[in-house]
Amino acid sequence: MQYSDSDVIEQTLSWVRNFIVAENVCPFAQREVERDTIRVGVVRSKKLEVALEELMVEVQWLDEHPETETTLLVFPTLFKHFDHYLDYVELAESMLAEQGYEGVYQLATFHPDYCFEDATPEDASNYTNRSPYAMVHLLREASVEKAIEFYGDTSVIPERNVAHLTAMGSSRAERYLQDALAQRAFPGKTP
Repeated sequence: MQYSDSDVIEQTLSWVRNFIVAENVCPFAQREVERDTIRVGVVRSKKLEVALEELMVEVQWLDEHPETETTLLVFPTLFKHFDHYLDYVELAESMLAEQGYEGVYQLATFHPDYCFEDATPEDASNYTNRSPYAMVHLLREASVEKAIEFYGDTSVIPERNVAHLTAMGSSRAERYLQDALAQRAFPGKTP
């Protein structure tokens, strides 16, 4: 089933609220959800080049809208294979550096089949980066640095998440993704 852009946005935000925030996967996300400073963009193209162009369009949009903290750029029709997605991320990071955005923005990566290099596909720890759709999270480096100053030692976050998700189990973590995908935008509602 192909969902509308409004549905994809609602599903993504549902996943952020009900998993990322509720399970404290990212201790910085709740503030941005409450402040409504997260932008979700949907890219429907099936071409890698267009996905790269759209990333740069989004970077320029963020440059012009400092009131928006961060963007989730979602690819519901592209990157069905995790390896192809990783190729995109590598190109995207190189392009950001070439365009002078190294140190300005960073990418966090999410994919429905995310699998860490040292993990097996069924490991619950992979769910820290599994999402309803392939997406990149554009973060402002300055904001990340401020959050780290406030939070303190952020190196404990991944270890804490792995322990939490391992205790939760893959089945329950997968349920969060399925619940997010079950969300639909209501007619007339603008996410």
